Amino acid sequence: MAFGKTIKIFLIDGDPNGTMSCELSNWTGKAYKIPRIKIKECIDRKDLMSTGIYLLLGKNADNKDLVYIGEAENVFTRLNQHLSSKDFWNEAIVFTSKDENLNKAHIKYLENRLHETATKTKRYILENGCIPTQSSISESDRAEMEEFLNYIFILVNTLGHKVFEDKREQSSSSTDKQLLYISATRGCEAIGEQTSEGFLVLKGSKMAASHTPSLSGTLKNLREELVRKGIIIDNEFMEDFIFSSPSYAAAVVMGRSANGLTEWKTSDGRILKSIETL
Repeated sequence: MAFGKTIKIFLIDGDPNGTMSCELSNWTGKAYKIPRIKIKECIDRKDLMSTGIYLLLGKNADNKDLVYIGEAENVFTRLNQHLSSKDFWNEAIVFTSKDENLNKAHIKYLENRLHETATKTKRYILENGCIPTQSSISESDRAEMEEFLNYIFILVNTLGHKVFEDKREQSSSSTDKQLLYISATRGCEAIGEQTSEGFLVLKGSKMAASHTPSLSGTLKNLREELVRKGIIIDNEFMEDFIFSSPSYAAAVVMGRSANGLTEWKTSDGRILKSIETL
C-alpha cells in the first residue's frame, strides 16, 4: 500500500524557472533543481559543496531526452567542470544529505543503481561513456541507500523527468490494472493497458503485417518509425511502447483507422469505453 507524501519545494530566487530546493517529509536527503545558466550563482550554497549524486538533463538534435548520471565529493565543483566539458545539458538535479551522512562508497552505489535503472526503463539516452562500478557496502548501508534511491525516483519524477519511471505503472489502488486486448486480421494480436501518460502496448504484442490504403499518413509514418528504431521487428514489439491515446495504439497495431475506446477489450469482452464509464 502506498502512503501519501509531503514535498516541500522552495523557489530560491522566486522564479518557477529558476533554482529550487526540494525536501521530503521524514527524509534526510535534499534535492536541488538548477538551470545550467544558474550554476555559478549557487556558489553560496554550502550543501552543494558536499558529497552528492547528480543528473545532467537535456536533449539531442532529434529532440530526444538525454541524461548523464554522476557523483562527486564536491558537487558544485564538478558541475562547474561540466559547464566547459558537456554542452548537451540545460538543467541539473542534485541530491545531497542534510546530515552529511553520504560518503564516497554510498554515492558510487547510488550512481551505479541509477544508471542500471535508467538503462532498464529506456526513457532517456544515457550520456555516460561507461557503466559506473558499484561499490561494496554493508547490508545495513545498502538498505539505507535503497531507501534513499526510492526518494530520488520520487523527486526526479516530481520535477518533471521520468528517467527512472517504468512504463508499466504500479497500481497504488486496491484493484489490479485491467489488461486490454485486440485480436484482428493480418496477424494483429496485441495487449495493452492505460497509464497516466497514455496507452501502453506491451512487449510481445504483434501488429498487423500490412496496413489499409486509407490509413492516415501520420499513422503510416509512425508504424515505419517504430520499425526503423527497432521497437518493432518482424511485426512484434520488442519493448513496451506508450502511445498518446488508445485510438492511436489501436490504429497502429491493426493497420487501419480505429476507435480505441471500442477496439480494446478486456478478456471477458468488455470494451474500454464501458470500463471507463461509472
